[in-house]
Amino acid sequence: MADGALAPDFKTIAEFRKDNDKAIRSVCRQFVVLCRNLDLFSQSIIAIDGSTFKAVNNRDRNFTQGKVKARMQQIQQSIDRFLAATDSADRATPEVAEAKAERLREKIETLKQQMPKLKDIEAQLHDSQDQQISLTDPNARSMATSGRGTGTFGYNVQTAVDDKHHLIIDHEVTNVGNDRGQLSNMANQAREEIGAESLTVVADRGYYKGLEILACEQAGIATFVPKPLTSGSKAEGRFGKQDFIYVAASDEYRCPAGQLLTQRHSSMEDGMLLHCYYFSGCQSCTLQKQCTTGKERR
Repeated sequence: MADGALAPDFKTIAEFRKDNDKAIRSVCRQFVVLCRNLDLFSQSIIAIDGSTFKAVNNRDRNFTQGKVKARMQQIQQSIDRFLAATDSADRATPEVAEAKAERLREKIETLKQQMPKLKDIEAQLHDSQDQQISLTDPNARSMATSGRGTGTFGYNVQTAVDDKHHLIIDHEVTNVGNDRGQLSNMANQAREEIGAESLTVVADRGYYKGLEILACEQAGIATFVPKPLTSGSKAEGRFGKQDFIYVAASDEYRCPAGQLLTQRHSSMEDGMLLHCYYFSGCQSCTLQKQCTTGKERR
C-alpha cells in the first residue's frame, strides 16, 4: 500500500520534464486555446517576469574548457607531489616505507584514472554549442547573475501572465542569468498565443533595455518598464535623469525648475552620439545645488 506521504523527488520531476518536453508544451498550448475559447484572457495587459530555478547539477559537475584544463593541471600537480612523497617514503624503514608507498600508489592510480574522463569531456566540449557540459543535469548551465563574480547553475524561467485571471499565457526556459534580453520575445509570443492585435506589457526594471523596448514598439506592443536606479546624483540627493522631461515636439527637455533646455551641440564618445542640452540661466537658478555640483550647469 502506498504511503500518504509518497511523492516523487526533484530529480524524478526534472527527468520527467526532460523526457516529456514536447508533450508538456502541447498540453500548455491546448490549455491556452481552452482559455481563449472561454474568454478568460483580457487581451489587453500582460505581466512578464522571470524566476530562477536551481538545477540538480552542482558547480563541480559543470565543465568548461577552462575548468577542464585547470582540473587536469591540479591532477598532474597532485601526481607529481605524490611521486615526490613516494621517493621520500622509500628512505624510511622498510615496513613503514612499504605501507606508505602503497597508499601513495593508490592515490596516484586514482588520479590517473580521472585524466581519460577529463579528456573525454574536453572532446565533448568542442562539439558543445555553448562550450559547457553539465553531467548530472545535461540541460543546466552556469548562469551569470548581477552579483560580481557570482553565478548559479540552473534555469531562468520566463512567464507571461494575463492580468484578468492571472493565468499563464506563455513560458520559456532559458539559460541566461538575467532578463534584459527577454522582453520582446516573450511579449510577441504572448500576443500570438492570445490572438491580440495590440498589447500592453508590464515588467520590472530587470527587463529595461533600449533595443528590447524599441522592438516591442515597432511590433505595436506598448511597454511599461521602469528604468534601473543607477544615477549617482539621485543617491546623493540631487535630481536624476528621470526628473528631466523630454518634449518631443520641440526637441527640448524641461528641468525640475520648469525651464526648457535646448540642444546646443552633439559629439561622439565611445561610439555613441551624444546630444548636449542646457539652459543659459542655470547659474542663477535657485535649484542649481540640487541639480549639479558644477559651477555652471549640469
